[in-house]
Amino acid sequence: MKPKLLIVEDEEAIRTQLTSALRDDFTLLFAEDRAEALTAVACERPAVVSLDLGLPPHPESSQCGLEALDQIMKTAPATKVVVLTADGGRESAIRCVQLGAFDYHQKPIQLPDLKVVLQRAAYLQTLETEAEKRGNETLIRFAEMLGHTPAMREIFAVVSRIARTDVTVLIQGESGTGKELLARAVHANSARSGRPFVAINCGAIPETLLESQLFGHVRGAFTTAVQANQGLFVAASQGTLFLDEIGEMPLPLQVKLLRVIEDKCVLPVGGIKALPVDTRIITSTNRDLEHEVEAGRFREDLFYRLNVVHLVVPPLRERRGDIPVLVDHLVHRLNTKLGTRCLGVERDALWSLIGRPWKGNVRELENVLERAIVLGGNDLISLRDLSAEPAAAQAAAPQDLRGAVRRFERQHLMEVLAATQSDKRKAARVLGISLASLYRKLRGEDEAGAELSK
Repeated sequence: MKPKLLIVEDEEAIRTQLTSALRDDFTLLFAEDRAEALTAVACERPAVVSLDLGLPPHPESSQCGLEALDQIMKTAPATKVVVLTADGGRESAIRCVQLGAFDYHQKPIQLPDLKVVLQRAAYLQTLETEAEKRGNETLIRFAEMLGHTPAMREIFAVVSRIARTDVTVLIQGESGTGKELLARAVHANSARSGRPFVAINCGAIPETLLESQLFGHVRGAFTTAVQANQGLFVAASQGTLFLDEIGEMPLPLQVKLLRVIEDKCVLPVGGIKALPVDTRIITSTNRDLEHEVEAGRFREDLFYRLNVVHLVVPPLRERRGDIPVLVDHLVHRLNTKLGTRCLGVERDALWSLIGRPWKGNVRELENVLERAIVLGGNDLISLRDLSAEPAAAQAAAPQDLRGAVRRFERQHLMEVLAATQSDKRKAARVLGISLASLYRKLRGEDEAGAELSK
């Protein structure tokens, strides 16, 4: 069922334009003035409202646009309101967000931009509504893995099917893509959700200590074993053990892990009696384990035991359409962590984020936003806030000519936009290019723009 979108607009030509662009994604409702809008919100409870602040008031009402926005938010707090305004001033935008608007959009309307904002609003509204309706921690934890691109939807569908089974799961993906979050989502949606979720990084602990950590040891098993240790398999009994970076596990321990999986019991280091365990195993790796098997660095029999269900988390650069949703989520989380009150990201800054290569994936995105919030100290994150890259990042310039030209072009775009206070029309004139060309360059890659305009 498509989400409801209420379009508050008095110009028939614009309503027709919006209908053509949005009817495939939304069930459309219309209001021609603010009074009709308030009635429609109260009766229909739309997921999203597109509100033109510049509408003339109803003859029987003296409400201004901001008062109408405030009334809508009080009537339907769960509704996401996207404000359309001819006033592109920063103060106006901040005031709208402070009153509860999800986002603001400056006229004249750029349909691809507006469509992305409305889709993002509807997606988050759906997540929040379902979480409230079901009222359980499971969905909230699952919702931390945000994404509405086809690749992420497929992952969510698979997790929903496998979570309540005890099959072993192998999660593959680059560093920073959220492999542990996905493992936690599997656990949270399983029958073991009330039991422990225990995680360990197999590449961060020396081999001798890793064996003791996993399987436990008896007192006196080695020089420093002054007391017994039950080990993580036992600690995660009836729950889930997440073995992060399993590809880093030494071959001798791979043999012992295989035995635990087959026999469902562990033998502590120095012990003579095996202990039964009932633990679900989820593993992750940033390596190609099939290649590691061929190279003799990973046991084939263990690989097949672990690879019952194989989930591949795509890198952020392959799902750029999820970046706006992730930015909203991360800004909210960082405000809680830092005690700040950042309202969000300016649109030009958002396009800049969408166009970046993101070699560090979601973890890098969070670090960039945290730095911008702390160093910028503004209500909205701007292009200038994002330009304060650390020295290490600035030094990593591309060596090839094409990459160097692209890097210089993007830096120059950001500087001109900052100098023109994010006025894209003025920036395009300064740069000597069309407004459409500027939008394409801000998107960074044609595929990103194509994905976001769907």
